[in-house]
Amino acid sequence: MLSVVPEEATEVSDAELVRASLVDGERFAAVYDRHVRRLYRYACRRLGADTAEDAVADAFLVAFGARTRYDLTRPDAGPWLFGILSKEISRRQRTELIRYRALRRTGQDRPVDGPEQRVADGVTAAAQRGRLARALADLAPGDRDVLLLVAWGDLSYQEVADALDIPIGTVRSRLNRARRTVRAALGGDDPTRDTDDSA
Repeated sequence: MLSVVPEEATEVSDAELVRASLVDGERFAAVYDRHVRRLYRYACRRLGADTAEDAVADAFLVAFGARTRYDLTRPDAGPWLFGILSKEISRRQRTELIRYRALRRTGQDRPVDGPEQRVADGVTAAAQRGRLARALADLAPGDRDVLLLVAWGDLSYQEVADALDIPIGTVRSRLNRARRTVRAALGGDDPTRDTDDSA
């Protein structure tokens, strides 16, 4: 599933690649190569490795089909792809909730390789994992999406707003509500505060 970005593709924006893919569909592969690892790591955290690969593949199929509607004024397709992936994850909400219940009971999770592991480790610290899983399962889906796109997807508030097609004020209020819920469930700790709140 994972591949390497061709050297010539790194010099152009995602928007230019999407535009080129309208004539030559194979050019969309460079967009895939640029973003697949980050989306996969995020989906793994939410769904587990078994389901994540399917969710990411389905998200890229949707993105390929929807590329004619991509806003070419946006050079980075990351938020757009995270938005599509969030919808795919929502379709698999039952799987995500079962995963959180299993984590609550066992306190075990599979590691995800990559530099973002440091943040994931902070969010899923063994002592808090069960309570965190319970808190995440209890969040409203929209609140959970915002919280996890910021904490695990490493998106800025504006990128989350773009990804979910909601106003930035809604991102802030959902994130605030979700963090309060998680903080209360963890006895005052907030493992999602590794991000820059001024984003």
